[in-house]
Amino acid sequence: MKLLIALYFFILATIQLGLLLGVYHYHRSQSDLRPNPYWMGSLVVSVIALFIFGGGILVLKDIEKPEFNFTVANSLFYVATIFQLLFCKSLNGPISKPMQYGFVLSALIFVPAFEFLRLYGNYELRTAFMCTLGIIFFSWQITMLRRKRGASPSRQLMYLQYATAIELIFAIARLAVLASNTFTIRQVEQIPQLLILLTIAQLVVNTLSYIALGGYWAEKVALANARSQSENDEIRSLLIERENLITSLLKANKTAATGALSASIAHELNQPLGASQLNIQFLQKKLSDGNLTTQQNQEVLTALLADNRRASSIIQSLRSMFSDGKIGVERIDIVELIESVLKITKPEIQAKNIQVVLDLGSHSLINVNRGEIQQVLLNLINNAIQALSESARSPRTLRIESRDVPGGVNLLVADSGGGIPAAVQDHLFELLSSSNKRSGMGLGLWLCQHIVTRHGGYIRYEDSASGGAQFTVFLPSIQG
Repeated sequence: MKLLIALYFFILATIQLGLLLGVYHYHRSQSDLRPNPYWMGSLVVSVIALFIFGGGILVLKDIEKPEFNFTVANSLFYVATIFQLLFCKSLNGPISKPMQYGFVLSALIFVPAFEFLRLYGNYELRTAFMCTLGIIFFSWQITMLRRKRGASPSRQLMYLQYATAIELIFAIARLAVLASNTFTIRQVEQIPQLLILLTIAQLVVNTLSYIALGGYWAEKVALANARSQSENDEIRSLLIERENLITSLLKANKTAATGALSASIAHELNQPLGASQLNIQFLQKKLSDGNLTTQQNQEVLTALLADNRRASSIIQSLRSMFSDGKIGVERIDIVELIESVLKITKPEIQAKNIQVVLDLGSHSLINVNRGEIQQVLLNLINNAIQALSESARSPRTLRIESRDVPGGVNLLVADSGGGIPAAVQDHLFELLSSSNKRSGMGLGLWLCQHIVTRHGGYIRYEDSASGGAQFTVFLPSIQG
C-alpha cells in the first residue's frame, strides 16, 4: 500500500512540475507579462512538497512517529497554501506589509507546532490539524475569488473557485472520517481506504486549481497581446494615413508649391511617427530577447501613446486646414491645456537641460478644439526647444505665460535663444516662404496662424526681453 500511495504523490508532483516548466518556457519565449509570483511560488513549493512526501511514505516505519521529512513536507504544503491564498487576495488589491509579515510569522510558528505533533501526537491529531487549517484557508480563498469575479468575471477564476470549494468539501469529509473511526491508527495499512481516497482526491483537485491559475495567466497574456497588437495597428494606420495624405496632395497638383507643402507635411509627421517606429523596434527586440522589464514596457507604451496623440493631432489639424466645415470645440481650462502639452515635451526639455519658467495667471475657460490648440502650443514649444538647442547662450530658458486680457486670454511662449532675424520676421507666417525655414517651421507657424484665426484669435511675434523669440497667441474667452 505504501508504494501505491507514494506513486500517487509522485504522479501529481510530475504533473505539477510539467505545468511549472510549461509556464516558464512560454513566459521566456513569447510573453513579457510575468506570471504572478504568489501562484508561481505556490506551484514550486507544492511540487517539492509532493516529492518529499512521496519519498517519506516509501521509507516510513511508524506512522504514529514518522520521520522529520513529514514535518518538512507538511510545512511546505502550508506555505504553498499561503501563497495561493495571497494570490487570490492580490486579485482585489495590493497586499499590505502587515499581512505579509503575519503570514511569514504563521509559517515560522507552523514548523515547531507540527514538529511537536510529530513527536508527541499521533496520525489522527496531525491530520485533523492540517484539515482544520485547510478549511480556514479554503473558505477565505473562496471569499476572495467571489469578490474578484463580481468585479471582473473570468472563466478560469470560476474554475479555481469551484476547485477550492471541492477541496473544502474533501477537507471536511476527511475530518468526518477521522471522527467516525473507532480505533487508533498505527500502521499505514490501518488507514481507512475512504480517508486515503479523499486525501488523493483533494490533491488531484489541488493540481486542477494550479491548472486553472495557469489558464488565468494565459488569459491575461492574450489580453496584453491583443492590446499591444491594437496599438501597433493604430500606429500602422497613422503611417498609412500619412502616406495617403502626401500622395493625395502630390496627385492633386504637380506644381512646385504643392510639392513644397507635401514635404513640409511629411516633415511635421515624420517626427512623432519616426519616434514611434524607433520605440516599436526597441519593443520588438526586447520581446524577442525575453528581457523586457515592466518599467521599460510602461515607458515605451507611454512614449508611443504620446507620439500617437501628437501625430493624430497633426493629421486632424491638416484635415481642418483643407475643410470649410465647423470645428468641434469644447470648454477647457487654459492652464490644464498648457500642462498637458508640457507633459508631452517634458522628456526633450529635460534631455536638453532647459529651464521652464511658468507664470500661469489665468484660469479662464475657452471654447476651442483641444487637439488643434494643443498643436499650436506644441509647435511653438518645439520651435523654442530647437532654437535653444542650437544656441550657445546660457542658461537655456523657456518661458510660458497665460494672462487674462479684455475679451480673452493671451498665451506667451518665449525663449532665450538667438531670436529670428529682422529680414525673416515679415514673412514668418507665410506658408511657402523660403525665408522662414527655421528648422522646418514654415508649415508649423503657418498652421498655427491658420488654427488660431479659425478660433477668432490671432498670433504675433516679437523679440523677447532676453533677445530670443517670443510668440503671443490671443484666444477669445467664454462670455458670461
